[in-house]
Parts: sequence; structure tokens; C-alpha cells
Amino acid sequence: FEAAGVKDTDGLLDKGCTKAGRKALAEATGLSESRILTFVNMADLFRIKGVAGEYAELLVCAGVDTVKELKTRNAANLATKLAEVNAEKKLTRQVPGEKTVADWIQQAGELPGKIEH
Repeated sequence: FEAAGVKDTDGLLDKGCTKAGRKALAEATGLSESRILTFVNMADLFRIKGVAGEYAELLVCAGVDTVKELKTRNAANLATKLAEVNAEKKLTRQVPGEKTVADWIQQAGELPGKIEH
């Protein structure tokens, strides 16, 4: 990503939030556009305080791949789904509880959507 001028996750999100941007990143890095989108989606989730690598991966495996998607979820249902996914995939030592998930959903509701498809 450095060769494409991306220095951090914010830069990745800024450059990869559009289809044209992802195409340019794919050309510069040699990665597929779908792989770039996966990384961009993770960078989007990193905007939520408390969500980093393992939790972002857990959210994606539970079907939540963007902030826009997270803001539509029910905290109790999502917390249950995260526990189920983690029991199967063992992605993190501690699964976030309903209160934490509710906080993530609230934060997501306050953030603008950034990714265009």
C-alpha cells in the first residue's frame, strides 16, 4: 500500500472508498479489487472506538462489514451472533457483550457512511 501512497487505515479508507479508488489501488498494489474492498471495509470499522483487528474480523464474519451496516443492527441480536461466530471460529479471547455492541452501534449511527459500491 505504501507504493500507492497509503500510510495508514485512514488513508486506505480515503483512497479506497470509491470503486475507482479501489481499482487504482488494485493496479498499484497488484491485489484484487475484492481484496482491496475487504481491507477498506476493515478500515471503515476501525473508525469505531473499541473495534480493532480481531473485533473487526469478528464483525465481518458475523455479516457486518461496514459502519453503515453496523448502525442498522440490534445490539442483543448482534452480540448473540458474535458469540456464535467466535465459538465456531475462535477469533478472539473475549467476545464483546451487549453493552459494548450497543455502544458500537451508537457510534456507527453518528458517523457518515464512506464506502461507495
